[in-house]
Amino acid sequence: MPNFPFQDGWWGADAAYSIPLPDGRSVWIFGDTLYGEKRVVESNQPRMVRNSIGVSRCSQGEWQLQYAIRRGQDGQSQDFFQSQSQGTWYWALDGFVYRDELWVTLLCVRSARAKKPDGFDFETCGADLAKVSGLSANPQEWKVEYFRLVPDGVAAYPSATAVVDGEYAYLFAMYEKGARPMMLTRIPLAGLNAPATNLQYLSHAGTWKLGFKPPDAMAVMQHGASEMSVRYHPDIKKWLAVMKSPGLSSDIILLRSASSLSGPWSQGEAIYHIPEMQKDSPGYDKNTFCYAGKEHPEFEQPGRLLITYVCNTMKVEELTTNLAIYMPRVVSLPLPAKKQPAGKASPSRRISPHPKPH
Repeated sequence: MPNFPFQDGWWGADAAYSIPLPDGRSVWIFGDTLYGEKRVVESNQPRMVRNSIGVSRCSQGEWQLQYAIRRGQDGQSQDFFQSQSQGTWYWALDGFVYRDELWVTLLCVRSARAKKPDGFDFETCGADLAKVSGLSANPQEWKVEYFRLVPDGVAAYPSATAVVDGEYAYLFAMYEKGARPMMLTRIPLAGLNAPATNLQYLSHAGTWKLGFKPPDAMAVMQHGASEMSVRYHPDIKKWLAVMKSPGLSSDIILLRSASSLSGPWSQGEAIYHIPEMQKDSPGYDKNTFCYAGKEHPEFEQPGRLLITYVCNTMKVEELTTNLAIYMPRVVSLPLPAKKQPAGKASPSRRISPHPKPH
């Protein structure tokens, strides 16, 4: 079972995507990360970097995790993935490995131009990709290259989750309008070094088109999440999507399934009720909210799901007094019985045929 101890100057974070590497390690991608000798909040602002990583391995049944908060030339802590535009930062999210290089989705974020409540005073401003190479070295020495993907103003940014299937990397994007549905984009693996040029989206007509035009894109899920996971389960021959249900006050982790990345996806069933959101739970706090539900198949036992989520607080100063909050929570659940094998198609042919983009 993964766990996230306070060590290496790491004092909590959110996001917590995991990406398995070919050598058996996993890279963990963390969002806003508290760091230092202890948690610090000054003027209602926590001391943090905007993203960090961890590298885990399981050896002889023992879990080991090394955090990596990037150090600048001056020795000061900084974001592991550096913003490429002034006045913005990256929330690093999901990723995948191709030819021994790690690709990570990057959501561009900036301070909100209109007044919003504390903790929500941000807005999205685009999406990029990072290519990370030299993975056998110390993470502080990993080389990161940045590639533009989708500019500001599109209102749907491919980043929420990413998977490789056949000859493509597929990236899900939540449309920040209406019911906030999920849309599906892809990049040919052969064209990753020019992702913006080669990006395609699944249109309303069910065909793949070059570029990304959300008003013309198919809603593959009617309600989505800015953070989620989609992973293929060969034992049941299904794609499974895990996400926190919409609504800040919701306590539900949802599971959806499909035989194809493009759907149709099931409406979703509640597989877990987050205890921190239950009024009758010991230690319940009305200021607590939870999010970032996702799955980690590389740590699962047969017939079970392993998920994480993160809880935060509306009262920022509580981060220094409640060390049990703002860190990934790990839960192992039985795989719902009705998720049984159906068909024998290989995952690389789940979306068939692959029409040429036009």
